[in-house]
Amino acid sequence: MSRPLLLALLAALVAILFAGSLMAGKLWVPFSAWFSADPRWWIVLELRVPRAILGTAIGAGLGLTGAVLQGYLRNPLADPAVVGVSSSAALGAVATIVLIAAATPLLVFAGAMAAGCGSMLLLAGLAWRADSAVAFVLAGTVLASLSAALTAFLISIAPNPYAVAEIIDWIMGSLTDRSFAEAQLAVPFIAAGCVLLLLTGRALDALTLGEDAARSLGVRLARTQLLIVLGAGLAVGASVAVTGVVGFVGLIVPHLLRPLTGARPGALLLPSLFGGAALVLAADSLVRLAPGAQELRLGVAMSLLGAPFFLLLVLRLRNSAWR
Repeated sequence: MSRPLLLALLAALVAILFAGSLMAGKLWVPFSAWFSADPRWWIVLELRVPRAILGTAIGAGLGLTGAVLQGYLRNPLADPAVVGVSSSAALGAVATIVLIAAATPLLVFAGAMAAGCGSMLLLAGLAWRADSAVAFVLAGTVLASLSAALTAFLISIAPNPYAVAEIIDWIMGSLTDRSFAEAQLAVPFIAAGCVLLLLTGRALDALTLGEDAARSLGVRLARTQLLIVLGAGLAVGASVAVTGVVGFVGLIVPHLLRPLTGARPGALLLPSLFGGAALVLAADSLVRLAPGAQELRLGVAMSLLGAPFFLLLVLRLRNSAWR
């Protein structure tokens, strides 16, 4: 399949799923009610439009980040969480909830973004002098482990059970009740991160030949690493800040699209951006249609989908290594 055709099909799929997300929910709102005096239109305008916008942006950022990290690290199991930004942003949100009484959504967002950007800068400092992808992975692993430990510590010292319940609810990840204000906060950061990540395409293609060959082709690996750190920090940090932790998007999407794009990592970036948006929109629509009074959390649904996918991927890689 040609790349323009693939991108056109993915863009059309995103548009269809975006429209579907405006209809889907415990109360179905058909297209005929959108531009009429039907009072259900306000549900679409006030609740579902900002939710769909955020789902599109977050999915695009996570899918693109996963494709970039897999190309840079030459590791098919790489995921945005590998750089430690997801766990660091979660730590910032948890710290805000625990340490500030009656923390507002804006404060939680600010805390998560501050921690995500701080981890981004720390990662840049740790890996700045090292061109090797191994050093990048190790620095990200250190940040992820430290952030997870500090998050657990804060939960253990939370002053009241209501704070613990709020933390657990937030960590599970959800787009429920997100507003235009949160979309206005998150989308510019995610868009800026995606632009930076898209600039790495040529370098990722060169890195398939090895780091020495990439240098000989004029690729500045330190610059590429900085673009990845900044782009992943902005895109993933803003996503986690507004929805909580939604995992596996950056792992699943590149693997599903790679057979359609060929072996060149740079060719996978834009398709993964559209594919991530489509996956999150579809998953968010399905969790709203799940039976029960309460919505299934988006982060939980993605974990239920992603964990078996991850296991099958590991088994396939192990079997291919044994041959």
